Amino acid sequence: MDKEMEVVNFDDMNNKFSVLETYGENLSKKEYITNPAIGRDEEIKNTMLILLTPEKSAMLVGKPGIGKTAIVEGIGYRMQRGLIPDALKNYELIKINVSSLLGNIQNDKGVSENKLQILVSELKDKENIILFIDEAHLLVSRNTSNLNVDFANMLKPGLDRGSIKMIGATTTEEYDAYILRDRAFLRRFQKVDVLEPTIDETVQILLGTYPKLEKQSGVKIPYSDYQKEKLFRFLVEYTDEYKRIYEIGNRYPDIAITLLGNAFSNAVYENKNVLDITHIYKAIKNTKNVYEDAKRKGIVEFMEIFKDIIEEENAVLD
Repeated sequence: MDKEMEVVNFDDMNNKFSVLETYGENLSKKEYITNPAIGRDEEIKNTMLILLTPEKSAMLVGKPGIGKTAIVEGIGYRMQRGLIPDALKNYELIKINVSSLLGNIQNDKGVSENKLQILVSELKDKENIILFIDEAHLLVSRNTSNLNVDFANMLKPGLDRGSIKMIGATTTEEYDAYILRDRAFLRRFQKVDVLEPTIDETVQILLGTYPKLEKQSGVKIPYSDYQKEKLFRFLVEYTDEYKRIYEIGNRYPDIAITLLGNAFSNAVYENKNVLDITHIYKAIKNTKNVYEDAKRKGIVEFMEIFKDIIEEENAVLD
C-alpha cells in the first residue's frame, strides 16, 4: 500500500469522512489560559483587515519560532471575547496543518480519495469558516506535496462569496522559494510580515506566558514581580541573536519560552511544585541552543546577578 495512503472507516450513515473534524483544531473554541499573542496587536489588526477584504486571504510570513501561529491563536482568543469586527463574529477559526492533508485516504471498501479534494468539497457546504493553513508553502511545492491540484483555485468559489476565508503561514525562506513563484496562488493572498520581537517585547511575552506554564506543569514561580522580570530578562538576553547556535534557528520568543519551559520541566522531574533557582540554573546550563563560550560567560553572570536568591535558597549550583 502507498505509504501516504490512510485507511479510514467512513460514517455508515452518510458515507462521509470529515477532514475538518479529523484534522482540524477549532482555535475559536480552544481554552486559552493567557493571551497567546502579547504585543502582536498590529499583526492581528492587519490580518483581520485582509480577511475583511473581498477575495483576499492573509499570509503570515516570518522566520521560524517568532510566533506566527500565536498570532492566529490571538485572533481565536479575541473571537471568544467578542473583540473583533462584527463582520467576523459569526465565523469559526479552524487550524489544519498541510502535512496532515497530503496523500489519499482509502475507506474499508477500497475507494481512494484525495484528502485535499475532500476538504474542498466539505467546505462547499460550510459557512463562516476561517481556515488557518500552517506550512502553506506545501500547497504549491509540488516536489514536497505531490499534489496536482490548485488548492487556492479550488477554494475560489467559497473565497469569492466570502463564506470561506483563509490565513496561511510560512517561513520567509519557503515563501521566497515557492509561493512567490506561483502567481495564481499568490494573487489570492496579501502578505503580513511577522518580525522577531525585541528583547523588551520578548520579556513581556514571558511575563504573559508563564501563568500558562504554571497551570500546565502544576509548578508555581514563588518570586516577586520584580524578580520574575529580572529572571526573564536574563533568559531573553542569554538567548539573544549572537549567542544562539546558528544551525538550530530558533528565535524570539520561541527560544526564550523553551528555556523557561525547561526550568519548569526540571521542577516536575524532581517532583517539586515550586520553581527554585536551581531549576533555572540547570535549564541555562543544559540548553543546546547557546554556544558554549556564551554559555560559560552567561553562567558567571547568572551567579553574580542572582547571588541574593542563591544565598537565600542555600542553593548549590555545580
